[in-house]
Amino acid sequence: MTDLASNYPTHITQLQQRTKQVLKRENLDGLVIHSGQEIKVFLDDYGYPFKANPHFKAWLPLTNITNSWLLVNGEDKPTLIYYQPVDFWHKVTSLTESYWNEFFTIKILKIASEVEKLLPYDKKGFAYIGEHIEVAKALGFTNVNPEPVLSYLHFHRAYKTPYEQICMRKSNVLAVKGHQAAHAAFLSGMSEFNIQQSYLKALEYSENETPYGNIVALNENASILHYTALEKETPCDLRTFLIDAGANFHGYAADITRTYAFKQNKFAELITRMDQLQQNAVAGLRPGKCYVDLHIETYREIGQVLQEFGLINVDADTAVESGIISTFFPHGLGHHLGLQTHDVGGFMADERGTHINPPTEHAFLRASRLIEANQVFTIEPGLYFIDSLLTQLKESKYADMIHWQNVDAMRPFGGIRIEDNIIVHQDKNENMTRDAGLK
Repeated sequence: MTDLASNYPTHITQLQQRTKQVLKRENLDGLVIHSGQEIKVFLDDYGYPFKANPHFKAWLPLTNITNSWLLVNGEDKPTLIYYQPVDFWHKVTSLTESYWNEFFTIKILKIASEVEKLLPYDKKGFAYIGEHIEVAKALGFTNVNPEPVLSYLHFHRAYKTPYEQICMRKSNVLAVKGHQAAHAAFLSGMSEFNIQQSYLKALEYSENETPYGNIVALNENASILHYTALEKETPCDLRTFLIDAGANFHGYAADITRTYAFKQNKFAELITRMDQLQQNAVAGLRPGKCYVDLHIETYREIGQVLQEFGLINVDADTAVESGIISTFFPHGLGHHLGLQTHDVGGFMADERGTHINPPTEHAFLRASRLIEANQVFTIEPGLYFIDSLLTQLKESKYADMIHWQNVDAMRPFGGIRIEDNIIVHQDKNENMTRDAGLK
């Protein structure tokens, strides 16, 4: 933990400065950040898996503590109201000594409903930040999730401090360990369900500890972009494996995808070519460039790949102009990554939250912002054979641009996505995923 401990003070200083600036701008006294609380299943007495408020876990690595609060004003030592009930029904997470404790005034809360005694009496100058609006109003907050404050915080969250970068490197190391175990499970002939279990076992995770529901897809299922069904029977003919799976470290996410062929064939060659394309896109990340432009460049290169492999019978420029590439690549190149898998701030032009719309022909882009140093992105181009989109294309005026026999031969393989997590530095790009050993 030495590297975390040595970089954490600067991280807290940066968060304090951001808080001070936005409070001054919005004429507020402070922020009251709620970690969140358990949400019960309808008509039952147990809850959904708890996910901490990202604004809370930005300050300290407490990702599973409900009913806790942070009081920050950018100048004074932040106050942590730490929920530690007396409870014989559940295991209580005790407060432990760690590198972050000294940076907070810590108050123990034993009964969640008595938090008002520890909050500011006059709440007029304080803004509540969290998802439980009814709780905020019941406590007397009138300023709840003010948009100017959230816009400011979201815009600046795109710039990762050295401490945050360390956390994200560690989350990539964890995820790579899981990916390697999953790949071995695929080659041994396991089902989607058992590959998922191999992934979780390698990380010593429960299924609720990943930052998102893992995509573990064999054969045609790889064409379903958000596939999570996890079939328990292994297909008779194993052809391909696509895994999109991540990990968490202190609340910071890794989000990694790989695609593998079971045999060396034309589809395996297509994976190799897409890997080259993906690395070209990674190299294109540089400060001062718009993420939209990088997406469009990659979009055109996918058109070149389609031509090279005989899947279309027109050149890349014609494929771009007609839009037929979107049948094979229907999503954006990537997104910001951090405290959330799809981290906030990707469409912001400034700290006021001015929105930058992506081009209408690339509406599924998750980032349209200028690329800058200390930002973290995923780069995840894909090439898929999706039945519904191919049917639409076949019925369109562009149908004769497609080599349908070659496309149909690829349908049983599903599709390809390759995704790395990248820190943009002023003079280089740091590929955390490949540095952690996943090729």
